[in-house]
Amino acid sequence: MGNTNRDVWVFIEQRNGKPADVSFELLSKGRKLAESLKGSLKAIVIGSGVKKLAAETFKYGAVEAITIDHPALEHYRTLPYSRILNELVEKFSPRVILYGATVIGRDLAPRVASHTKSGLTADCTDLQISDVKYLKQDYADLLLQIRPAFGGNIIATIISPDITTQMATVREGVMRLEPLDHHVDGKITEYPYVHDPLDELVKIIEQHRQENKVNLKAAPIIVAGGYGMGNKENFKLISDLANLLGGEVAGSRAAVDAGFIHADRQVGQTGVTVRPKLYIACGISGAIQHRAGMNESNKIIAINTDPDAPIFGVAHYGIIGDAAQIIPMFINVFKQKLR
Repeated sequence: MGNTNRDVWVFIEQRNGKPADVSFELLSKGRKLAESLKGSLKAIVIGSGVKKLAAETFKYGAVEAITIDHPALEHYRTLPYSRILNELVEKFSPRVILYGATVIGRDLAPRVASHTKSGLTADCTDLQISDVKYLKQDYADLLLQIRPAFGGNIIATIISPDITTQMATVREGVMRLEPLDHHVDGKITEYPYVHDPLDELVKIIEQHRQENKVNLKAAPIIVAGGYGMGNKENFKLISDLANLLGGEVAGSRAAVDAGFIHADRQVGQTGVTVRPKLYIACGISGAIQHRAGMNESNKIIAINTDPDAPIFGVAHYGIIGDAAQIIPMFINVFKQKLR
């Protein structure tokens, strides 16, 4: 490959100067990857008035923040952002680049990967650095891009052995946010914005954004229901138990598809990743995609009629039975305790 650069870059997504949580989560993971590679962790910050944000990345281990700061870059636009990042990648050839699997990350990452002929895997649930023997050839320090595949029936480990730069997108909450006790004394390196007429092909006329009113990530207790709850009436028991415990209501992908609960409350690989103190899974079989979103909960209680349901493999306490009958028992016991 001939690439001696062992650096890990994290694209820092921001809107109006406010960073996306996933970017700092990726800095925390990127710090570990950079240590494995014996390289440096660097943050890429593009926007307007982003110097303060660039300095904030040092709290998560970045030793350098590469910034392109200009009023024309205040709002994300595909053409200027991808052009700038393409130029940086071609100039420095980092070993790894990480993006959040957000609306912006999903738009930006494939354009950079295509232009720079880099490898890219979407929606990774784990990232590791390892030596790999592939087709009788040894490759040192490859990025293992790990994610469920084939409808969640297997966990696939994807590699990009013959390319210079390896890229991955990761959903919010998948990687643990781990700020340092003492932030790094990093440096901010500013690169000038050079206008290109093509940047103006797309103009932002208006923006309308609605903040998500559900914050499952912050909930200490989550009661989640699956398709096994049977119907909307039974699913109301999930809300009753959550309200009694002072927790939040969540659901599996199957429950969302069945119309039992809104997609904002979906836990799993295609939803939200959570780490509550208590997670009660009711009528959830526990497919790989769902377990990827909740298996790091401090305590997991699972209720399911199938004794072989995969959810029991990650549960600390398992109850075999019909959740529609067991939840009212839970509610009754808690009400007695709360008297």
